[in-house]
Parts: sequence; C-alpha cells; structure tokens
Amino acid sequence: IAGLETVTDGDIIINGNRVNDLEPAARDIAMVFQTYALYPHMSVFENMSYGLKIQKVPRDEIKRRVEAAAAILEITDLLDRQPRHISGGQRQRVAMGRAIVRDPQVFLFDEPLSNLDAKLRVTMRVEIKELHQRLGTTIVYVTHDQIEAMTMADRIVVMRDGRVEQIGTPLDLYDTPQNVFVAGFIGSPSMNFLQGKIDGDDGKLHFLSDDGLIFPIPDAPVKSGDRVTYGIRPEHIELGENGMSFEISVLEPMGSETQIYAKSGAQKIDALVKDRLSSKPGMHVNFVINPEHVHLFDAQSENRI
Repeated sequence: IAGLETVTDGDIIINGNRVNDLEPAARDIAMVFQTYALYPHMSVFENMSYGLKIQKVPRDEIKRRVEAAAAILEITDLLDRQPRHISGGQRQRVAMGRAIVRDPQVFLFDEPLSNLDAKLRVTMRVEIKELHQRLGTTIVYVTHDQIEAMTMADRIVVMRDGRVEQIGTPLDLYDTPQNVFVAGFIGSPSMNFLQGKIDGDDGKLHFLSDDGLIFPIPDAPVKSGDRVTYGIRPEHIELGENGMSFEISVLEPMGSETQIYAKSGAQKIDALVKDRLSSKPGMHVNFVINPEHVHLFDAQSENRI
C-alpha cells in the first residue's frame, strides 16, 4: 500500500484513484512505525513538523497543524522536549502526531504498540480508537496481537503465508471462523480442538473423540463416520453436575473468572468459567457443553462445515 513493494496483481485504490504506479510520496499516505522513527536531535515540535517543512507548507499553517494534533494527542506540554526525554508511550503519540499533521487519505500503522508494556498498550488501544473515531480517516493497522485486532478493528483481514484466510467484522470472525486457523487465532484464550469422528445413528449423532470422549454437536450437514475437528471456546464451557468428568491440572483464579486446565486421559481441555472454585489440582470437575457454541471443521481441509 505504501508503494515500497511492486504490485504483482490487483489494484490499490485510494479515494477513488488507482495508485499502483505512483511513487510513495505521491500516494497521500502517512506511516506510523513500530520503532517510532523519531529524529533524536529534534524537538517534538520539529519532529511533527518536519514533513510539512519539506513540503514547504507556510510556517503559520505548520504551527496551527502541529498544535491541533498535539491537543488531540494531549502532548502540547511536550512540544519543546526531545525524544530521549519522554516515555515510550509519549514517543508513540509523537509518531502518530507526525502522521496526523499530514492530513493524509490513509494512515498505515505497523505494529505501533509492540514496543510498549502491557498496561500502556491497553491505554494506547483506546486512544487510537478514539483518534480514529474523531478523524474518520481510514487506518490500515498491522498486528500479530489478536486482542488489538478484535478491540480496534471495524474489519479484520486474517492472513497466513501471504494469503487472505478470512475478512469480516471482529464478531463475524469470532462467531463463524471459516477454518481452523482463523478459529485458533481469534479469541483469547484460544479455542479447544479435538480430533475424532461423527458417531451414532442418523437420528442422534454426536462427536466421538479419538480418546473415546463423547461430545454434543450442533445441527450440521454431517453423517456418522465423518472425520472432523471439534472446536469449542473455553468461555463456552460451563460447570454442571451432568457434564463430562475431567481431572483438574492447573487452576488460574483471576478474580472475575477462573481458567481451568483439565484432562481426561490424554485429552486436554481448557475452560474459562465465571465461578470461583475451591477445587485443587487432581480433583475432578464436570464440563457441560452447549452444542450451539460448537464449531465443526472438516478434518482434511480444515474448513468450517
């Protein structure tokens, strides 16, 4: 999109204009880098205004744009400082401000939060989303963090090995992943996958895992004997007296939730429940699975059934 790689197929359209053959400088885009890429010898104001200065924008207009962007990002009091005198989160705001003053058609964000600590990443996620809502400009945001993708995106493009696996809203990808890769990537903690086959007669089918466990299935175009991958998210597993018995391996109490790592023979399964448990590792719990939340995938193609 930036023009740093040659287009091999298809078209890149920005604001109705085909930009395949335009130089990066002519595409009206602004980039926010993972490493901030600030000039260490320049002040915050000089870093934010440098691109406009190169474009020979009038001095008064530069001052107006920089001060407006600084106000949006709440870094007005930092304009006279140099990058080494401000924190990582503030540097990222400066990098964003440098992009905002350009008033581009498209922002390109290259993993901008990966160098920040966990707490600051959460804060910056909110700030970037608020910024997007305020500016209304398209942002193409690259990330390996599916939480960032789920919480910030209007639309997500999940890619693997240079190929698009699925495009959709965050909840589309969460509720109806098209294949095992998307199902395992979207959602935290990750979806449980079990290998096995459809069993029973056509009137009452169920899933039989390779370890001999029986699980309910949703209404789906499957028949007895079909090899499938059975998917269930940890947060869709409940505790109940009539469920399947699993031995607790590890408990992770998190206050509002408890994560349970459990096993039955060689089969392991994770559950995320609202209950606070007095149980300990080695004790047993009963898991209840609502078939409405179950995902079935073809065992060979790994595509959703």
